[in-house]
Amino acid sequence: MKVEELKKALRRVKDPRRTECGNIRHKLEDILIIGLCTIVCNGEDFEDMEEFGKEREEYLRKFLELPHGIPDSDTFRRVFERVNPQALAEALYSWLSTVRPERFVIAVDGKTQRGSADKWHKAYHVVSAFVAENQMTLGELVTDEKSNEITAVPELLKFLDIEKSVVTADAMSCQSDIVKTIVKGKADYVIAAKRNQPGLYKFIKEKFHELSGKTGEFITSERRRSQDEKRAYSLITDLSALPKPERWSGLKAVGRVVTTIQKGATVRIQTRYYISSLTDTKRFAEAVRKHWSIENQLHWYLDVIFHEDDSRAKKNNSPLNLNVLRKTALSLCRNCKDEKLRKSSIQKRRYRASMNPALLSLILFGEV
Repeated sequence: MKVEELKKALRRVKDPRRTECGNIRHKLEDILIIGLCTIVCNGEDFEDMEEFGKEREEYLRKFLELPHGIPDSDTFRRVFERVNPQALAEALYSWLSTVRPERFVIAVDGKTQRGSADKWHKAYHVVSAFVAENQMTLGELVTDEKSNEITAVPELLKFLDIEKSVVTADAMSCQSDIVKTIVKGKADYVIAAKRNQPGLYKFIKEKFHELSGKTGEFITSERRRSQDEKRAYSLITDLSALPKPERWSGLKAVGRVVTTIQKGATVRIQTRYYISSLTDTKRFAEAVRKHWSIENQLHWYLDVIFHEDDSRAKKNNSPLNLNVLRKTALSLCRNCKDEKLRKSSIQKRRYRASMNPALLSLILFGEV
């Protein structure tokens, strides 16, 4: 039963309270599961967790012990301020884990929790690894600010199973250490290249200018938001003139994407460059497109649907642990395939789960 698997996973999270004193009234796994249920059901803060618990106590007692009833909001606050967010993330993400496709893309990017700053620390910046195909978070690492993302990315990737995947990232991650870590993990990569690597960027730009019209292209066309979008993807595999090629482990090609956007009589053209270990243009195109899933399917939902930037939780680990709960709740809502919820948006699924415990069970455990 999936609920027992959840409880077993959460037992690996160390209780931050002084359990040796013998005055612990509420089990840690009960507190964490009520918190997750609250976030799934449109709740946002510790007061909501207490209110949700009281309203759904009869339902919760079907799978939680609750030896002293529902914890109050201060108990939720103190626990989530002190629980190790990395341990919580590892427990919940391992519980969520599903069989990944044979070929899958891991998009890596960071997001700043703008509401998490206070007089003791800057706003937290969370670097996430997101599996595009099943739209689930694979892992994350916290930094004090965006500039530290360069050192955070290789540390994050070292602890993840990235074998046989394609890792994608923006230009900030166009670093030799990051590329080396990806190759060591037996994965491929597609990473944006910009002027933060001036020699590399100049080589790529000049190479495509030199071979203008001579590179094969994979072209896609679509109509979105009343505008026509055409993308031309191309790769160059002759890198003999690249300065210091030994810096870039596994590098087999440099890529270009030319996007033409037409809306009425207005035409805009954007050109982006990449380094890659892929030599198949179609796979390169798929990886580039799927990278944007971390923005469109994760960060956008955290901001717009889960109101992360408006959260008032600031102290200690509380903003980071709530971030983990939101990502877990998003994955649960998105991957619930039951017919009763199939046609509902993420927002509607959360709303319906808040009213109907049977639907909450479908989202959490896949069964009523």
